[in-house]
Amino acid sequence: MSEKIPKVKKTLYTTVFKRFFDIALSGIAILFLSPLFIVISLLELVFHGYPILFSQERPGLHGEIFKLWKFRSMTNAKDKTGKLLPSEQRLTPFGKFIRRFSLDELPELFCILTGKMSIIGPRPLLKQYLPLYSKRHRMRHEVRPGFACVPLKPMKTWSWNDQFENDIWYVENCSLIVDIKMIFAVLREAIAGSEYRANDTRTEFTGDNLYSDAKNINQ
Repeated sequence: MSEKIPKVKKTLYTTVFKRFFDIALSGIAILFLSPLFIVISLLELVFHGYPILFSQERPGLHGEIFKLWKFRSMTNAKDKTGKLLPSEQRLTPFGKFIRRFSLDELPELFCILTGKMSIIGPRPLLKQYLPLYSKRHRMRHEVRPGFACVPLKPMKTWSWNDQFENDIWYVENCSLIVDIKMIFAVLREAIAGSEYRANDTRTEFTGDNLYSDAKNINQ
């Protein structure tokens, strides 16, 4: 059976107003949160040293590569051969804290302001995943990647397939109402904190582990 290829929802909101919505919200958020940016930057120097930001190339709209920025949650500790230690060994208590409350993601607001990302949309993953997607899941790149794309229905686990299918649902159902609901869901999660995010050192997507890496996200 051939897989169903999703159809990107095209409305006045998705083609025009969503971008204005992103500019307004990200601009206001940057101004409002600027004191927090300063505090986190100083703490980054204390706990992780320089540089305070982590940058990585990620695929965006139509798979075009852009540079994503985050506050660092890990050190650059290396072994005797000069190779970076495993992620779980480099993740610091401060790193866990900013991950728990999604504070490490705040620099992405500048990616949103400049048009590389959107407030809501599929998360921009590693660029080496691009050739591993099925035709259906590749459609997640037909909209701008986002700060978050949370499931609006409760889910017990979060596998790669769960994430990709939730992204596809968004591609097919994007609207102002959906975006507003997701923004409030993200704010609730950020305020409450997420143990899953704090400790996540997720196994990379290999193309054949869609279901094998499911994790409990209700922690």
